[in-house]
Amino acid sequence: MSEAHVSPRERLVLMAIIELYIATGEPVASQAVAHVFADREGMSSATIRNVMASLADARLLEQPHTSAGRVPTAAAFRYYVEQITQTGQLAAGAATSEPERNALNPNVLSQSALSRERREQIEDSFTGVASANEYLQRTSQVLALLSNGLGVALASTTGTQVLEHIHFSRLAAGRVLAVLVTQAGVVHDRVLALDRELAHVELETAARYLNENFRGWPVERIRVEVTKRMEAEREAYRALLTSVEELCRKGALTSDTNSIFGPTVFVDGMANLIAAEVDRERLRQMLVTLEAKQRLVELLTAYVDGREQEVRVVVGLDTASPAMQDLVLIGAQARLGDASQGSVLGTVALIAPTRIQYQEMIHAVRYIAQLSERIVGARE
Repeated sequence: MSEAHVSPRERLVLMAIIELYIATGEPVASQAVAHVFADREGMSSATIRNVMASLADARLLEQPHTSAGRVPTAAAFRYYVEQITQTGQLAAGAATSEPERNALNPNVLSQSALSRERREQIEDSFTGVASANEYLQRTSQVLALLSNGLGVALASTTGTQVLEHIHFSRLAAGRVLAVLVTQAGVVHDRVLALDRELAHVELETAARYLNENFRGWPVERIRVEVTKRMEAEREAYRALLTSVEELCRKGALTSDTNSIFGPTVFVDGMANLIAAEVDRERLRQMLVTLEAKQRLVELLTAYVDGREQEVRVVVGLDTASPAMQDLVLIGAQARLGDASQGSVLGTVALIAPTRIQYQEMIHAVRYIAQLSERIVGARE
């Protein structure tokens, strides 16, 4: 038997075991499942033990210790997520069902949207947030708090960005910090390695020239226009345009901010995962994977498709690292600005142990993703 061929009875027992394990965090014994089905004909303790043995043979349950009950495997959690997202469709506004009721009725899965209290808590957490970067930073904090896991928020550009402001600061000989702010509210920064030294006054003049002449321009058009103006006005603006051209050539302005500036990433809640992991070697491997922001970017990019409108749930992240096989990623895309000002998308996600309140967390991620347009748009 595979997880794709779970019988109706096996499905009832498996769903009950998963709900009980999520609620208690303890291996589930047959007696606990029997209590759920106490008044259901044909679901005796002996029958439940046989079903649990069959689910174990199918690698949907495992037994941590000889005398312990059973716990769901990653495959079981994947099956569970399929049931609550495909069968239940996570209908907003439906009443919350008890675990026992879910298990007894295969057509009634828990479909609870966020409670009013939870929505108010989330909205209160975003009070005062007005820019895309503030939204992303706060999102990572909120999701870490709600999930007791890792909250991650990422900005990635998928189209034209429009210049709001650019600033240059001299760091050292031949090294300049460029800070670019788009009209969508996203801030990018990059250290530029220049071929020739530019004085502080030259950097200020170059930034003023770009801000005064190109505010509101698509970023990728500015470099082209600067080149044209250099050819047409070389004698009159030789020194100024040479400085601007040098900064642009080294990456101060580019349409490909993902590769030049690197995406903006906010991460919060690493301590939550540390507290949850008892295997020190697995913990070390997991942290090596998660501490590198680039690996997080690759993880989110691989699992959360910008073309998908719904929340994506991935149980078992062992393709990223074997140490992450017992983690789940729940993520969704968020729009971080008006498309007319540059199609900027973000990814909001949580990474947590597989024993998580899936339905509430799926709704929380969706709700926060949907808040992005209202929160970021409020600044316009």
